[in-house]
Amino acid sequence: MGTLYRSSIAVDGGGEEDYNSVHADPPPSHQTELDAGALFVLKSKGTWLHSSYHLTTTIVAPSLLSLPFAFVPLGWEWGVICLVIEALVSFYSYHLISLVLDHYAHFGHRFLRFRDIANNILGPRWGRYYVVPIQFIVCYGTVVGYILLGGQCIKAIYLLSNPNGSMKLYEFVIIFGSFMLILAQMPSFHSLRHINLVSSLLCLAYCTCATAGCIYIGSSSKGPKKDYSMNGDTQTRVFSIFNAIAIIAATYGNGIIPEIQATLAPPVKGKMFKALCVCYAVVIVTFLGVAISGYWAFGNQASGQILTNFLGIDGKALVPKWFFFMSNISTVLQLSTVGVVYLQPTNELLERTFADPKSGEFSSRNVIPRLIYRSLSVIIATTIAAMLPFFGDINAVIGAFGFLPLDFVLPVVFYNLTFKPSKQSPVFWLNVTVAVVFAAIGVIAAVAAVRQISLDAKTYRLFANV
Repeated sequence: MGTLYRSSIAVDGGGEEDYNSVHADPPPSHQTELDAGALFVLKSKGTWLHSSYHLTTTIVAPSLLSLPFAFVPLGWEWGVICLVIEALVSFYSYHLISLVLDHYAHFGHRFLRFRDIANNILGPRWGRYYVVPIQFIVCYGTVVGYILLGGQCIKAIYLLSNPNGSMKLYEFVIIFGSFMLILAQMPSFHSLRHINLVSSLLCLAYCTCATAGCIYIGSSSKGPKKDYSMNGDTQTRVFSIFNAIAIIAATYGNGIIPEIQATLAPPVKGKMFKALCVCYAVVIVTFLGVAISGYWAFGNQASGQILTNFLGIDGKALVPKWFFFMSNISTVLQLSTVGVVYLQPTNELLERTFADPKSGEFSSRNVIPRLIYRSLSVIIATTIAAMLPFFGDINAVIGAFGFLPLDFVLPVVFYNLTFKPSKQSPVFWLNVTVAVVFAAIGVIAAVAAVRQISLDAKTYRLFANV
């Protein structure tokens, strides 16, 4: 069921009712029965501070460790400019979609899922055939990507401890996936609030480690010679620039703003804005710190995951071993929490399909199927990550087709269609510009990502030990 009607309001000729009266509980006959996904997974019990934990976990994620790599084709000036502009645009877009959700909640129609609001504003076809598959692919693809990255981080720790070790990457992926399997059994999004508080602290920990490590290496003779020149022919550089812009945009990506706002206890007005402010205070410190220090230390040799640069060509750590271990362990732990958060749309979909809302949440009728299909979901994601260690290339395509429209294009479209600002107003044209520019970037970035897959295809092997 797409819509949760929190209340029904009567509007007479005198105007709107008081906001608080709108959120008063209506008689039972006026409420729409919830499906199991909304009832069990998207419980509306949280505070704005809990939402800030969820937002920080999903946005300030280990993908930000790729920001120095994104600076390589952009250079200093455009790298910083793109980082700042996309921070402002993402905050603006997230605020707009929260305003749209607040607006409908104010009038008694609270939408709990991205597809619900897309159904209402764009029509059921857009919700069913575009938003649902795109969001599912983005979120599940993110889970697969983070399981793979978790396995790679554990492998790095293992090889530094045991340089001649014989364990393969897929074995570490399975180890990380097994840990995810346990966390995936958390019953609801709201039940992750304390885990996501710890996750927010972990992201500060590994970002501090990454920044400090880059400054340490860059200030010593251990690091590479600093070279900020941009290599390659014109075509390669152009594609690399758009790919870098897409990497930065996807790093700010979330894809589940309505689901996070659904965890808020009513009334919801204004709560997401406070949560976004807390989240972006962390974003500013971590993103700028990692991007600038990483690019300064390693220049055009910055890798796709900056912690990889902490190992020299000979495999020896350029920072103290304990520091390298601490950086990677905090990254691994936070990867597991981010992966579980991005499992929530999949969990909600499975819960809605297989669970019985009339039975208790922890009844055997619902617990046994939940254990089976959530476990299968993680097992499948782990298998894909182990089989396709080049999934990062595929995720670039998913990010271009998924995160960019969900987080930059649809929110401004929703706002214009809901509030209908005048075509003479700057807000209308700002929103149109954001939608057009980021839609174009998404298309070009998708082409660049497909091109990269074609270039790398000859190196692809199933279960490769990379």
